Amino acid sequence: MDSNCLSVLALPMPHDHPHTVLPADPVLRVKALETLLVKKGLVDPAALQAIIDTYEHKIGPQNGARVVAKMWSDPAFRAAMVDDPMPLLSELGYYGRQGEHMVVVENTPDVHNIVVCTLCSCYPWPLLGIPPGWYKSDAYRSRVVREPRKVLAEFGVTLPESTSVRVWDSTAEVRYLVVPERPEGTDGFSENALAALVTRDSMVGVGLAKEPNT
Repeated sequence: MDSNCLSVLALPMPHDHPHTVLPADPVLRVKALETLLVKKGLVDPAALQAIIDTYEHKIGPQNGARVVAKMWSDPAFRAAMVDDPMPLLSELGYYGRQGEHMVVVENTPDVHNIVVCTLCSCYPWPLLGIPPGWYKSDAYRSRVVREPRKVLAEFGVTLPESTSVRVWDSTAEVRYLVVPERPEGTDGFSENALAALVTRDSMVGVGLAKEPNT
């Protein structure tokens, strides 16, 4: 098994000893910093929220969705992406800081992949934008490696018992893109139509691609 593919049973459990006066949860730390900057008049909350929304829901996920859609519709592109995605991602302009050394993992009826960063919040920004708050939370980072099916259920995903779940640990050196299963009934769809079915959560592994006409 790949050293970055976590064994749920082998992972050490996080301890509760405090090491800092700052909040333990990264989301709370970011919120505390944001509050301080706003009070000092250095940040406009409305402008900040607009930037966050753009990168979290628009620019980033759209890039990843285009890649997934092309993998679904172009077998040669898919094979090259699975073998080594970096040359193709560089050609598309989806590379740079937070997007180095990408690895593609594909969901199938037999295997469902989920991505986490157990140490901090490593995430493929060029493809998915900025990481959502839940991805950075201590709860997600600790629980998804111990009880991935329960976490998936909380995101609304229930898998057959016959489907195994693999949890991949992103690091500063390696980041992952999950390719969700292509929905049935999409034969003949254009790449743009397919991309519209790909969600950010499905490319992290906590969601599925949308069904057509939903």
